[in-house]
Amino acid sequence: MDEIVKQAIAKWPNVPHCYGWLGLDARGQWRMRDERAQQLDLPGDKLQHTALLAFIARNYDVDERGCWYFQNGPQRVYLNLEATPYIARSEPGEGWRLHTGVTMGPLDAVYLSVAGALILHSGTVVAQLDDRDFAQVLPLLWMDGAAVADEALMAWLGDGKGELSLHLRDAELPVARLAGDEVAARFGFVRRPAP
Repeated sequence: MDEIVKQAIAKWPNVPHCYGWLGLDARGQWRMRDERAQQLDLPGDKLQHTALLAFIARNYDVDERGCWYFQNGPQRVYLNLEATPYIARSEPGEGWRLHTGVTMGPLDAVYLSVAGALILHSGTVVAQLDDRDFAQVLPLLWMDGAAVADEALMAWLGDGKGELSLHLRDAELPVARLAGDEVAARFGFVRRPAP
């Protein structure tokens, strides 16, 4: 957390929290959700100011309820999460880079939702893979000693039969199947925080 933010919290400790105005989409874009976006349940406008994006990323945290927020000076701005608290991109030669710009650590577990979202777990970080990267990760999914065929993957998503794994250069990790509505509960985060 930025030092200036810590000083603002100390100076103004009782500033009310903000809900519904900021979101994180499934491609790792921060989105400003004005009153219209909130009323119509729209994702909101993408934030594009480089310094603001970096400030949000540095001051992004979670509370004891599992609600993710951006500490904006003395105020917590709680986020609506379209997917998971982090979104990962595949970086050839580096592994996985989070939407905050940080490289993700070694994977502890890998999940595939029945909707086809790849969920990566490393320590306290839970990240859904940006769907634009799924095509390059697909050849790393193996079943029966070879890259999984499309038909076999679709069958596995339907019934979970067979052993699916993710083959990385330094590890082979089993892939567990998850229902989409299980993700938040399994990892203890809240997608739509409320006061």
